[in-house]
Amino acid sequence: MARQGLSRALVTASWLAEAVRAGRVGAGLRVLDASWYPPKERNARQEFKERHIPGASFFDIEECRDKSSPYDFMLPSESQFADYVGGLGVSNDTHVVVYDGDQVGTFYAPRAWWMFRAFGHKEVSVLNGGFKNWLKEGHPVTAEVTQPTPAVFKARLNRALVKTFDEMVQNVSSLKFQVVDSRPEGRFRGTELDQGLESGHIPGAVNIPFNSFLSETGHEKSIEEIQEIFRAKKVDLSKPLTATCRKGVTACQIALAAFLCGKRDVAVYDGSWSEWFHRAPPHYKVSEAKRGKA
Repeated sequence: MARQGLSRALVTASWLAEAVRAGRVGAGLRVLDASWYPPKERNARQEFKERHIPGASFFDIEECRDKSSPYDFMLPSESQFADYVGGLGVSNDTHVVVYDGDQVGTFYAPRAWWMFRAFGHKEVSVLNGGFKNWLKEGHPVTAEVTQPTPAVFKARLNRALVKTFDEMVQNVSSLKFQVVDSRPEGRFRGTELDQGLESGHIPGAVNIPFNSFLSETGHEKSIEEIQEIFRAKKVDLSKPLTATCRKGVTACQIALAAFLCGKRDVAVYDGSWSEWFHRAPPHYKVSEAKRGKA
């Protein structure tokens, strides 16, 4: 079987199903369910216990984060990440495949993919189409929760893949890098609330809603289609690029889409709008709603 996942950001359900059938999910290949949902809507951990890809472990994004931060899902420290994924049986030599069960196809999995890359792990892939299409294609599921053998993972944060608040503020005037915001258009423009927050965007940012890169079936669009989406928004993939969103999750879809086009250095503003809203000066929060009131 071709070692597709070791060199690609995406693996197909059929490729992973063959790996499951061949008994390859173990020390060399770890599958992680990175699902997360609003608590009132769905319970990701409970759904994992009820059915998941055989051999998979649950990657709890609520646990693998900086719990001291007032902002959602901020990156943990190197040691925290290393201890957490090591407990899931992931070493520096492990090929990791991440997926989630969101109905759009892929939602939180790219965040886990980016986290691994940010901490120096290159052999990580997203299951194209997610659990939704795994089920649709009739691949096996199980309720059996396996206990992986703990492994040693050494993490080293690649600072080039992470932007801080201060760097984002400086960029408003310096324009050293392009900024793409992956939230829905209404939240970007400031015409609808962003999960309880007043919405708007960082000056100079371009809006490409993350689901623009997904097909109707929930798979990633072709490289040619993705390139055209960036071109239509005048985003130059040959130049520095940073992605942002509400809390650093769907921004990772921008990083993944660009990665598929050969651009592997897209940074993510980890704090995203949740931090920007609380820390940026008023004139650095662009909102059509506020302009309309004025």
